[in-house]
Amino acid sequence: MNIVFFSHPTFLGSLSMIRYAKWLADGMEKRGHDVQIWIPQAKCYNLPVSKKLKKWLGYIDQYVIFPIWVKNQIKKQPEKTLYVLTDHALGLWAPLIKNNLHVVHCHDFLAQYSAMNQIPENPVGWSGRKYQSYIKKGFSKSRNFISISEKTRQDLHQLLGTDPVVSEVVYNGLTRPYIPSENLKSTLSLLKKLTNIDLSAGYILHVGGNQWNKNRKGVIEIYNKWRETFDKKLPLLLIGPFPNEPLIQAFAVSAFNENIHFLTDKTDDFVCLAYQGASAFIFPSLAEGFGWPIAESMASGTPVVTTNEAPMTEVAGNAALFIECRPSKEEKVADWATASAHVIETVLSYDCDKRKQLTEKGLKNVKRFDSEKTIEKIETIYASILG
Repeated sequence: MNIVFFSHPTFLGSLSMIRYAKWLADGMEKRGHDVQIWIPQAKCYNLPVSKKLKKWLGYIDQYVIFPIWVKNQIKKQPEKTLYVLTDHALGLWAPLIKNNLHVVHCHDFLAQYSAMNQIPENPVGWSGRKYQSYIKKGFSKSRNFISISEKTRQDLHQLLGTDPVVSEVVYNGLTRPYIPSENLKSTLSLLKKLTNIDLSAGYILHVGGNQWNKNRKGVIEIYNKWRETFDKKLPLLLIGPFPNEPLIQAFAVSAFNENIHFLTDKTDDFVCLAYQGASAFIFPSLAEGFGWPIAESMASGTPVVTTNEAPMTEVAGNAALFIECRPSKEEKVADWATASAHVIETVLSYDCDKRKQLTEKGLKNVKRFDSEKTIEKIETIYASILG
């Protein structure tokens, strides 16, 4: 197959989607296919102007200069070329390939539903709503889609108002070899050296960014209630970017902030190690397209507590403990945090046999997220679109 992948521009800092496009391209190239990645270049964006103006110059690079280049490049491609939008958020480019063989990968539609005022936790301004409407108008012209979860596919069909010609679900594959610790004591000892934190009794872990849907503030709220209710003293580690202002405020007012640790700029190897050593992994996300950390933690042999809504339930299967989604009404948050703290205590109180049973369920569950199988399934869909 001759495959052209469209990717987010590097100058916008969308690293996860750029990695995803490269992962797809590398996977197909290893299978013997001819692969290209088309990506806008920072021609106008690199001009010496203010940060605010750079945003608009970036739009010129993406939606004026790049489409002209794409139209010329399409003329040079073989007739049997498959054009792949690696993210539906690139929908403004969909009209360029709608009359060619094509497919769109869909991750999550949180930005779309936020722009439709359906997510109160993430209000969007006028320009953001307009931008998302253009993206939707673009990807709506496409006929073939691959979603990373059943929840994402359902959202896609709802937004389109109809079923596409091709609409398949292919789960993400784990891209690193997450495995359980062979010696927990040694793992905790190494982590102590790397962090200078006493982790000998274990710790509660969260991995995620500052985006509204990751609910890092909710992690602290649950931890506070767990400490208050059960009078226990395990540290809380939050791995991710430097905390934003709401998170800093939540930390400042916590009575237990001496045991709350933000770990930033950590390597992938460190994250793997942190998964292995955790007593419990908590992932109270409000919404996701998939939920990578759930699968990563299970593959590392660590019990997971996550939200009882799709796609978290879809990824976790029967191998996690579940809590309610954090309520949007602040007066209900305390009761939610208390109930969630009891679930945390449940998993922390498991004896060896019960913990082993849950761990084995998790290891069995994550076999569904094999990276090679994911690429194989995607390859099969690509081939069927090419006929």
